[in-house]
Amino acid sequence: MSDADLHNITEAELEAALDSRSDKPIYRVLKKARVGIAGLGGLGSNIASALVRNGIGHLVIADFDSVELSNINRQLYTLSHVGMEKAPALKKILSGINPFCEIEEHVTRVTEENVQVLFGKCDIVIEAFDVPEQKAMLVNSVLEKIPDAIVISGSGMAGYGNANAITTRVLNRRLTICGDGTTDVADGVGLTASRVIICAGHMASRAIELILNKERNQDTGVKEL
Repeated sequence: MSDADLHNITEAELEAALDSRSDKPIYRVLKKARVGIAGLGGLGSNIASALVRNGIGHLVIADFDSVELSNINRQLYTLSHVGMEKAPALKKILSGINPFCEIEEHVTRVTEENVQVLFGKCDIVIEAFDVPEQKAMLVNSVLEKIPDAIVISGSGMAGYGNANAITTRVLNRRLTICGDGTTDVADGVGLTASRVIICAGHMASRAIELILNKERNQDTGVKEL
């Protein structure tokens, strides 16, 4: 298919194609959702890809960093993106996957002070940082400052060990943690695309589950997720 053909694809055609892979229509439900991703590295870039492929309608993405050659082993970027700021580079990739997703990009360091400004309108905020202190800051800040948002965080996806050790743990109604909860790059085991992408898949899957369950609960009058 040529670039010209791609530009002629309508949203109705994309909706029909995506819903044909589901047992019930879900595109219009996912289209209404607003998800924020803090950190656009191995976790964040792959989570974003999974979400737009499934039809998420609004993404807020934030990262202050640029693509480095060492990122290529696990992040969604290609060699052509090396040197580019991650947020605009990722937006361009995602728009090529699903041009009907509204993507709000921020080239900035996420801090306790700007979390609410960046992600205050999001239904779900996904933490995808590398540094433990940043992870804790993001989770705590969202839980405290954005009372209606649900947080999904990653913990433990380094190395090349047992993929089944990566799990999804629902701690409470507003917080889910995905990963093996143990391995860290600081342990000298490194990072590989396979395990990072598996954890990213868990996190994206949990986000989609929460969105679809919320819609179902609203339809049946259930208040809790």
